[in-house]
Amino acid sequence: MIAALTLASLLVAALPPPLDSQAVLDGYSAALANLVPPKAMIFVYSVSQAGPTNIEQRHQIYRSGVRVRDETLSINGVGVKRKTFRIERRADPYDVTALAPRPDAYEMLFLKDVRDGNHRDYVYETQPLLRASTGFVVDRVTIDGESLLPRIIGFHTTGANASGQGTITFGRASGHWVPLVVSVNALVAGAVARERIVFGDYRFPPALPRSTFL
Repeated sequence: MIAALTLASLLVAALPPPLDSQAVLDGYSAALANLVPPKAMIFVYSVSQAGPTNIEQRHQIYRSGVRVRDETLSINGVGVKRKTFRIERRADPYDVTALAPRPDAYEMLFLKDVRDGNHRDYVYETQPLLRASTGFVVDRVTIDGESLLPRIIGFHTTGANASGQGTITFGRASGHWVPLVVSVNALVAGAVARERIVFGDYRFPPALPRSTFL
């Protein structure tokens, strides 16, 4: 029994040799270019915010392209008795193809590889080739060693009255690469604020009925 356990632990511990850092970037660019966004999606997210404004809410989102139905499910842990929803037209703020740093826009410096289960992920420091004084800027990206898609995007953002830094963690759900967790620490009008968003219960129907957005 002891010998069997030792052999099993050795098999689990074994990792393939690391890929060349440039080969990872080449595969990463190709994986992003080939990523097809879902035609429609339904998911739930929970948002917790502490600071100048304290928020604890759970929502369900129906999205088809830029059309969005946002239903509030609970506030401060209490289910909403009367259905509350908003119908909007807006791009997906967590679309990985829009947020991921690309070699044509960022200098990407390999830092290290890290273990992720039975494979390696690859961490790169990133700096935009064109500097901007405000907006969303990626500082670091961890590339998943299996899919070669962004696993974790570390960023900072600045605006007129707020600045902060955080991470967005992505993963696979039913064949699609989607956000799982967003964590942000910020200063808003000089006050400390923290926000955490957790996504889950993803579904990808072929289409949503027109009545969803009425």
